[in-house]
Amino acid sequence: MARRLGRRNFLIYSSATLGTSLLLKACGSQQQATDTDNSSAESSSSDTIKVGILHSLSGTMAISETTVVDAEKLAIKEINSKGGVLGKKIEAIVEDGASDWDTFAEKAAKLIDQDQVVTIFGCWTSASRKAVKDVFESKNHMLWYPVQYEGQECSKNIFYTGAAPNQQIEPAVDWLLKNKGKQFFLVGSDYVFPRTANTIIKEQLKALDGETVGEDYLPLGNTEVTPIITKIKQALPDGGVIFNSLNGDSNVAFFKQLQGAGLGPDKYPVMSVSIAEEEVKQIGKEFLVGHYAAWNYFQTVDTPVNKKWVLDFQETYGKDRVTNDPMEAAYIMVYLWKQAVEKAGTADDLEKVRTAAIGQKFNAPEGPVKMEANHHISKTVRIGQVREDGLFDIVWSTDGAVTPEPWNQFVPATKGYACDWTDPNKGGKYKI
Repeated sequence: MARRLGRRNFLIYSSATLGTSLLLKACGSQQQATDTDNSSAESSSSDTIKVGILHSLSGTMAISETTVVDAEKLAIKEINSKGGVLGKKIEAIVEDGASDWDTFAEKAAKLIDQDQVVTIFGCWTSASRKAVKDVFESKNHMLWYPVQYEGQECSKNIFYTGAAPNQQIEPAVDWLLKNKGKQFFLVGSDYVFPRTANTIIKEQLKALDGETVGEDYLPLGNTEVTPIITKIKQALPDGGVIFNSLNGDSNVAFFKQLQGAGLGPDKYPVMSVSIAEEEVKQIGKEFLVGHYAAWNYFQTVDTPVNKKWVLDFQETYGKDRVTNDPMEAAYIMVYLWKQAVEKAGTADDLEKVRTAAIGQKFNAPEGPVKMEANHHISKTVRIGQVREDGLFDIVWSTDGAVTPEPWNQFVPATKGYACDWTDPNKGGKYKI
């Protein structure tokens, strides 16, 4: 059971929820894993570089985060098979954030202070990232964060390899307005990402002659979705767009009851920003066929690099496994970190690694990416529609990579601001 959180703006919720058991690994609270099958951190030698992996392997977010760990381990295995980094093998120490934000902060401090890792790959929800942000900034350490998020943040100590809002949320709203209608009902989990995302969406709709007809939230892990569906039917009696930022296994109940209420994708298309191939598989593809998701990567991206990555992942973890956007962003961030360490000539001097990370390029499964001066990466934007096999038909994409904008340009409080960590006079937030 998740403990009561110290931060007033975070939530209390149970870790024992529907569907999660399908993805749980046999992990203790201080599980350690390496891709060379090394033993514990205490026995590691000077021939290894220790990194931390910190995700939810239990609780409501395990439905999404366990697969991200698999992707990170695959990258580490590949790197180690080719000689490692600076002639040393990577030793990964895995910790379970347990879908509890205080636990994330405690585990981050443990990995830094006790295990003495040189970096941490971790978090999914913005609540977990916000919980550990103070740890990394107070200790001047380094986090690589792989999931799309709400922006409105640009930390010197964090590298963000998921989408900023202008690389996911904003293009999705534009596409919906042009193709699906002007009236939007916003539904999300009750924490920082959905609430901030919906603030952005409401400002964007106002600017583009759209209309927000309703907005409602559900605590993480909660499955009591009937009141929300009732409100959707009342606000959109003749149909309209549902913009979904629910996270975790609340989506299981939401899509099942949405279909049960007769709200199908023909009249009530749902655009999700936290549901990808793995979640479709766990929720049940029969409940999602015809609905939409906005990401930078889908398993169906038709490039040689992606086909090889999907094949390598399935050969490692099973032919029935799927890949998705957060997994891909997690996979490539390990390689971006490796390249930065090699350019810096050290894994221990984090200032040098941070400097070297900016400008790093990688030919990723999603397409070419580049780490920008604001610690976010340029990414292609795609919209997919769930098809009968549970994968996505890509129905729209940008012509190339979109430059990230952490500070949102629709929200009045942050319009006109940017981030540049190559210039000490600019830093995390400056007026353009």
